[in-house]
Amino acid sequence: MTIPSPTGPQNAAPQNAAPQNAAPQNAAPQHEGPRPEAPRPGAPRPDVPRSGGPGDGLARALQRVTASALGPYQSAVVRIGFAATYLFFLLRELPNRHELYGPDSPWHWDLARQLTDGNEAFSVLMWTDSTVWFEAVYALTLLSAAALLLGWRTRTMSVLFMVGVLSVQNRSIFMGDGGDNVVHLMAIYLVLTRCAQVWSLDARRAARDAQRAAAGLPPLRDIVGPALWVLLGPVLVAATLMGGLGGTWWLPTLLWTIWLSAAAWWAVNRYQPHGEPRTLLDVLANLAHNATLAVIMAEVCLIYATAGWYKIQGSRWQDGTALYYPLNLDYFTPWPALSDILGASGLMVMVLTYGTVIVQVAFPFTLFNRRVKNVLLVAMICEHAGIALLLGLPFFSMAMIAADAVFLPTAFLVWLGACATTGGRRLLSGLPGRSRMPGKPGALGLAHGPADPSEAGSVKDGRGGTEEPRLQGGGGGHTLVG
Repeated sequence: MTIPSPTGPQNAAPQNAAPQNAAPQNAAPQHEGPRPEAPRPGAPRPDVPRSGGPGDGLARALQRVTASALGPYQSAVVRIGFAATYLFFLLRELPNRHELYGPDSPWHWDLARQLTDGNEAFSVLMWTDSTVWFEAVYALTLLSAAALLLGWRTRTMSVLFMVGVLSVQNRSIFMGDGGDNVVHLMAIYLVLTRCAQVWSLDARRAARDAQRAAAGLPPLRDIVGPALWVLLGPVLVAATLMGGLGGTWWLPTLLWTIWLSAAAWWAVNRYQPHGEPRTLLDVLANLAHNATLAVIMAEVCLIYATAGWYKIQGSRWQDGTALYYPLNLDYFTPWPALSDILGASGLMVMVLTYGTVIVQVAFPFTLFNRRVKNVLLVAMICEHAGIALLLGLPFFSMAMIAADAVFLPTAFLVWLGACATTGGRRLLSGLPGRSRMPGKPGALGLAHGPADPSEAGSVKDGRGGTEEPRLQGGGGGHTLVG
C-alpha cells in the first residue's frame, strides 16, 4: 500500500466541502482513526484477562491460602475460649491441686511414672516428684493461660500453655473427661495458628508501632520476645538430652521446629526484612495456620458426628428418654428443683433428646449452607449452655462452645467486638481519672491488628528487634466460617 503524500492531490478537499477552519455547529470534535465501539454488556473485554476456568479457580484458592491467614477473628475466639476454660479450671481446682495432680494424689507419682513410660506420654511433672516443682509447673501453666487469653507474646505463651496442659493432664489422666480431651488437642493446635492477629495485646502493640511508623518515628525495639526464646533454648536442649520430652517423636520435632523458626524470623527480620526469605516465611506460616484451622473444623465435625451416630444406636436415645436419667442423678443435678421440673415433662425430655441427636448428626452436612449452619450452630451453643446449667459441667461446655466458635460468622464476631469495645469504654469512662476520648486509637481494649512476630510477618525495626506485623488482607473469614 502506498502512503499518500501530505501535499498530493489525494489531500485536496472535495467540492462543496466546508472550509477547514469552520467548525459545524454542535459537531463533535473529529478524531483520527476509527472510533472504538462500546463493548456490549456481558461481552469479554480485551484488556481484562479471562478467568473462570478450573485452573484460575485453583490459582485463586492457592493465592488465598498462601497470602493470608484465614479466619483471624475465629482463631482469636478459639484462643480466648480455650485459654479462659483452662484458666478458670485451674483457679477452681487451686485448693484441690495437690489431691488431683500433685504429691497427695491417689494416683501416686510412681504409678504415673509407670503409666507414662508405657504410653510414652509427655509430662514435665514426671521429671521429679518435688512439691516445689509441682507448684512451679502449676503456676506457670496458670500464668501462661492468662497471658494467652490476653494475647501477650502469643507464640511463646501458646507453647508454654501446651506444655502445661499436657503435663497436668498426663500426670493424672483418670481425672479428665471429654472436655479435657478437647482442651488437650486444641492446646496443640493453637501452637500452629496465628491466633493473635486481632483482640490481643500483641495486636495493640503492633498498632502503636504502625502509628509511630506513620509519624516517621522508628518502632520500639522488641527485647522481651527474643529474650524469652533465648531463655527457653537451654531448657529445650537439656530436656532433649535427658529424654524428658516423652517417648514420641512428634513433640520434640514440634518444639524444635518452633524454636528454630523463631530464630529464623529474628534473623530474617534483622538482615533481610523485605527479601524473598521473609516472603517464604510468611507463606509457610500462612499455610500452617490455614491447615491447622481446617483440622480444627474437621475435629469439631468428627466430635459431633461420632457423638450423634453413637447416640442413634442407643435404645434410650431411640425411645426419647435418655435425658431423663442424668436429670435424676445427684452427681449431675446442681439445681435439683430445675432438674425436677424439666424431668417431670415427658414432652420436653423427648424433644430435647431427639433434638440433640438431630443437631449433632446434621451439623457436618450443613457446613456449606451458611444459613442452616448458623441456625444449628446457635442450637448447639444453647445445648452446651444447658448442659453447663442443668448437669453441672461448665468446663466441658466452655470447651465445646470455644470449639464451635471456629464456625461463627465474621460479621457477627466483628459486631460482637465492637459492642465489647463500646461497653468497655463506657464502663471505664465512669471511673475517676480514666475518661478518654471515644474513638481514640489504642484507648482501650485489645486492638484489631497484627499478631505476634513469630506467627505473622514482622517488620524490621532497624535495631535487631521485630515490630508486630500488619494484618494481611484476605483474612475476613473462611468459606465455612464467614
